[in-house]
Amino acid sequence: MQQSSSSIGNLAAALAKVQIELINPLQPSGQTVKTVGEQICRYAPLSSGLDIGRKTLGKHEIAAVQATAIDQAKGIISVTTGLCHSSGEWISSDWPVCSLDDMASPKRMGAALTYARRYALFALVGIAGEE
Repeated sequence: MQQSSSSIGNLAAALAKVQIELINPLQPSGQTVKTVGEQICRYAPLSSGLDIGRKTLGKHEIAAVQATAIDQAKGIISVTTGLCHSSGEWISSDWPVCSLDDMASPKRMGAALTYARRYALFALVGIAGEE
């Protein structure tokens, strides 16, 4: 699958300006932590990254878009995240969300979708969302 338009010069120049202005979202102090083994991780919510990103991306004529897809053959749900520039140039990435079996548990699927959206978006714009 194609991951970018044939040219991304205008988008890259605009994204370079965006990255100078962007800051990493803060992890709320009262937010629940997730333990991984003996590690405790704090995660910035997707909403924080969107709040930070929208204004700065928009100022440089970049829109962030995210869409989900169901791949019956692979048995997974995935999210595609794209950055689209006013010039028509774009880049995107695909991130697996969860297996189709997880659709039986809306909470699990929703959490996996939020996690995938957060990490895919943060990676494309160059910010970190965890300690």
